[in-house]
Amino acid sequence: MLYVSQIVSRPIFDTRKEKIAVINDVVVRYGDEEYPPVVGLVARYRRRNFFIPSRDFTDLGVHGATLVSAILDLTPFIRQEGEVLLGKDVLDNQLIDVDGKRVVRVNDVQLIEAGDMWRVSGADVSLQGFVRRLMPKGFYGSDRPVEVIDWADVGYLATDTTTVTVQLKSSKDKLSRLHPVEIAQLAETLSPIHRTEVVESLDDEIAADTLEEMSTEAQARILEDMDQERAADILEEMSPDDAVDVLDEMDDQKAQELFDLMEEDEKADVAELMHFEHDTAGGLMTTEFVVFPKDLTAGETIAGLREMAETPNMIYYLYVVEEEDSWKLCGLISLRSLILADPTRKLEEVMRTEFRFAHPSDAAEEVAQTISEYNLLALPVIDDDGDIAGIVTVDDAMEFLLPKNLQRRLPRLFS
Repeated sequence: MLYVSQIVSRPIFDTRKEKIAVINDVVVRYGDEEYPPVVGLVARYRRRNFFIPSRDFTDLGVHGATLVSAILDLTPFIRQEGEVLLGKDVLDNQLIDVDGKRVVRVNDVQLIEAGDMWRVSGADVSLQGFVRRLMPKGFYGSDRPVEVIDWADVGYLATDTTTVTVQLKSSKDKLSRLHPVEIAQLAETLSPIHRTEVVESLDDEIAADTLEEMSTEAQARILEDMDQERAADILEEMSPDDAVDVLDEMDDQKAQELFDLMEEDEKADVAELMHFEHDTAGGLMTTEFVVFPKDLTAGETIAGLREMAETPNMIYYLYVVEEEDSWKLCGLISLRSLILADPTRKLEEVMRTEFRFAHPSDAAEEVAQTISEYNLLALPVIDDDGDIAGIVTVDDAMEFLLPKNLQRRLPRLFS
């Protein structure tokens, strides 16, 4: 086992054991492997950096490395696609520790010899790792306690290299092990550019869920920095009310460009909410809800739910309308009540006909107060014609009741 700090600046010997250069950096290749292999060294000779592939040296250790060939190629080093320099790109940078669910600073990189090659095995994030780099070579013992993160648990490495897209591909599955709330919290501790890269590395659905856990301002900045097609895809996965909020936060021209790139169905849902004022029930509501006609039986309704291609995140209440293809609201039923109901009874027999509701023009704060006072998980919004226009969920409503410093701690109950 070695640390990068133990071999950088150490000599490189030729076959006659004469010093001909020094180790300037260690090159690894990112790919599908959890432990990236060392593909070579960047050597320095008379202010010239050149590459020595792994096959051309041996005996890598705290005393340096030894060439296996008398022929030395002094062609200037040029980074290849997928290559990362452990000293330049990793040391002193931040990474996401998936297992520990935290962002930490890399003080040293641990290497381990596996078979006929060296591989990155971990990141030393302890103070001892930093001290090891500062002390003269060989002065600081390796038996001191250290904290090394297994490289298999590195979900994201905040590098500034052009190969970042390569390492992100290997990070996606690791980050996806975390809840969107955790990804959002970790991403927000990184710089804006790295925050965007983290969201870009995720699948569209997880990226949308992660964005919804961030402030509207952060959502807007991240989507503005992305490729427009990708940003539009993520917007389509977000709930319509959240998509409207983030578009409102953007520059008008940028918002229009992203809106135009959205698919027609999702675009229609967003457009339906755009003309409402932000501080009204209409501006607070979402159009993601489920309706069924009142003449269906409970059993038919449950079967219909199972057959739906997509269901909203919030499906605690089902809204009962007069007939198929109608939006005229006549009752509602909780999912629990539906499951417990006699499957042969019609919805109109088991639904609640008395319920609280709001009008699209009602003040958002009044809607939030109603939801709080009656302990509701959602409140239907009904227009002048008696049609259901949307619903206001409790997590959105609470933003108007909680102090600003507590709003971000409110769990998204239906995510």
